[in-house]
Order: sequence, then C-alpha cells, then structure tokens
Amino acid sequence: MISIPTNPLSDGARAVVRRLTEKGFTALWAGGCVRDLIMGRAPKDFDVATSAVPDQVERLFPGAVTVGKSFGVVRVRVQTHEYEVATFRKDQAYRDGRHPEGVVFTDEQTDAQRRDFTVNALFLDPLTGAVRDYVGGQADLAARLIRAVGRPDDRFVEDHLRMMRAVRFAATLDFKLDPAMADAIRRHAPQIEKVSAERLQQELTRILLEAPQPGVAIELLQAVGLLPVILPEVSALRGQEQPTQFHPEGDVWTHTIMMLNAMRQPDLRLAYAVLLHDVGKPGTAKFVENRIRFDCHAGVGATLAEGILKRLRLPNDDIKAIAFCIGNHMRFMDVQRMRKATLCRLVGAPTFATELELHRLDCAASHGDMTNHAFLVAFQAARRAEPVLPKPWITGHDILSLGVTAGREIGRWKQMVYDAQLEGLVENREAALAWLRRELAAAGR
Repeated sequence: MISIPTNPLSDGARAVVRRLTEKGFTALWAGGCVRDLIMGRAPKDFDVATSAVPDQVERLFPGAVTVGKSFGVVRVRVQTHEYEVATFRKDQAYRDGRHPEGVVFTDEQTDAQRRDFTVNALFLDPLTGAVRDYVGGQADLAARLIRAVGRPDDRFVEDHLRMMRAVRFAATLDFKLDPAMADAIRRHAPQIEKVSAERLQQELTRILLEAPQPGVAIELLQAVGLLPVILPEVSALRGQEQPTQFHPEGDVWTHTIMMLNAMRQPDLRLAYAVLLHDVGKPGTAKFVENRIRFDCHAGVGATLAEGILKRLRLPNDDIKAIAFCIGNHMRFMDVQRMRKATLCRLVGAPTFATELELHRLDCAASHGDMTNHAFLVAFQAARRAEPVLPKPWITGHDILSLGVTAGREIGRWKQMVYDAQLEGLVENREAALAWLRRELAAAGR
C-alpha cells in the first residue's frame, strides 16, 4: 500500500480515476508517477490508464481534448491541472524505429507489457493505494535497476530513443543499467543516429540538467556506445593528454567529467559550455618546447561547439551564448592584467555569470588556483552600487559634430572616449567632451 500525498495536483488525478471508476471502468495511475510515489518522491505529473476508450472519456469529461485518438490519448482538465488519460493498449508493429503503426485497445496486463522499462510499467489504484505490478518493477526499484520489459533487443528495435531514455533514467535516478540491457544498447547504438536531433537533444539536456552527477552519465553514454554516435567530438577527448603542471587530474576527458560532476544546479547554457569547453583541444594539440600546447583551442572549440549545437537543434540565442563562453574562457587567466575598461566590458557582458562559473569549475577541476575567480568576484562586488557598464556620455552624434567623418572612425572614437569614461579618466559628460577635443586635436582632426 502506497501513501498518497494530498495536494491540488494529486487530488485532481484522483478525481479523474474516481469519475471513471464510478462509471464502471478500470482506471489507474500509470508510469512515472507510480515509480516516484514508491520512491517517496513527489510526482511532477500524473498519467491515467483506463479501460475506457477515447469517446467514452470525452463524454465523461466535457472539454476534454483528444491529442492522439488513434492511440487512445485524451487530455482532461481538472481546475488548473491537465492529465493524460490513455486507454490500455497494445502497440502494433514499429516500422520507423520510433512510432507504432497503430494500437489495439486491451487490458492493463497487456498494456504493462508494451512499456519500456519495468520501473515505468507499474500501476497504482489511488482509491485504495494498491500497486499492480505485472513485470517485476517493484523488485527492480528496490534493486535500483533499470531493466527492459521483456527482451531489451525488442524494445530498442521498436523505439531507438529508448536507449537514450535508459541512460537518462539510470543517471537521474542514480540506478544501474541491467547488464543484459546495457549489452543490447551496445548492439543497437548505431541506430540512435536515426532518431531526430530534437529528441536526442531533449534527452541529453535532461541528462545534463537532472542527473546528480552528469559526468557519470556522460561516461555511461560512452560505455554503452551512444556517445561516439551522438557526440563524437566529446568522445574524442578520451586519452587527450594535457600538461601535468596545469592539469594534474589527467586527460581532457577526465577534466571535463570532473567539471560536469561539480556543477551546482546548472542551466542549459552552463551545462553545454562545460561539456564542450575543451572540444578544440584534440585538433590543436602539439608539442612545443617539451610540453603539449593547445594554441587557439578556445576559438577552435567555439566554432566546433556552434556546429555541434546547431546539429542538436538548440535555440540560436543559446548557441551564440554558449559558443561565446567557450571562445572566451581562456581570457580569464589575464583578468588581473586587464585595463579597467576591458574588465568592465568582461564583467558587464550578459554571459558573465555563465563565464564566471565555467571558470570556477575549470580551475577547481585542474590546478585549483582560484585567484582570478576571487579577483573577479571582488571586482563585481565593488561595483555593485553602480552599473558595470554605465550609459556612454558621448554619442556618435557628438563625435560627428566635432568634425569626424561618418563611418568606422565614429565607432573607433566612440570606443576610445567610452574607455576613458570606464577608466575614470573623465568624471562627467563635459570632461569627456573636453578630453575628446584634445585627442582629436592631437590626432590632427
């Protein structure tokens, strides 16, 4: 018997089951919500499986929206919450490695057999708290094991994306993969390239953002053969040596895995910046003066990352921000030697929070020297009372009025006078105009 929490989300899901049951249908909570409740977690959503067919569900819940009638799925709203109500079904043949050609409505036992993993194939009667387990899912939950329902090869032939989902569940739940299923993934891993980039990216993003140790998850993707297909550029980091005086932790792969595991509640941009920040190293590695160097690896990495992220269909704004962070991550070694104006621009950039955390993780997973990080934190704190990048006192029109011809020269002088403002060489607009007149006169303008 499972203890069911009382809150608006679960109360609405219970009301859906009660309404169907009162009309003589079987209705149960199904899938992830049951798994989470058994594990003592609060479900983020509730799915209902029922013997009622879509037309019957629609009649019982006015305003219900059919989202997949041929697959028996109806969306029901109870106050502010929506629930997917699906008819018990058996899938027909899969032809594209992703979707069945159709379904046949059936009973709960048969429905359980068509699901992906045993821990996701459990049912719960919320009116009694009784779990219905036809596949050994409770035992696998107790053993912290992700195991396929039936033969794993069959499940992966039906839906190639299940290979990524298996890794995601193992990573996010901190479970192990059933050895037989891991072997099946290795056999079928090349088929993952047939899955749409959007779906692969969704699974990969969830792994990076939800796994307690994303680096361990990336190692698992490598171990079962999926990473070389999805992200060969990241797989290539394995064995890429680094100079031990800066990277005592080991090769680029080890360094990246350590950074991923050390992330604290990352967002999408930070997670991908960490994952890809050194992808430029294998292609730029060379021995110079008895040590390995990676000249221009940040810029090369930014270009590679942009291509990877486009391939994964990330939003353009995210791609640009992530590539910028990767391309600039080596600048942080010079922050204490930067002019104040340059430093202000660095700290005032919209990507700075991500860049700063990327730098912290980079240092923590290598030499451990946090001097530059501390310097930047102190600089940012000291300027907290004023904008890091204040509004320029001098505009392009001001410069035009002083006789500078329109074109690139306007931009160059505008940056020079703004640098003087940031450096504290001028204290107000009038002083800035006077400084500009002197500089123009000295330049013969």
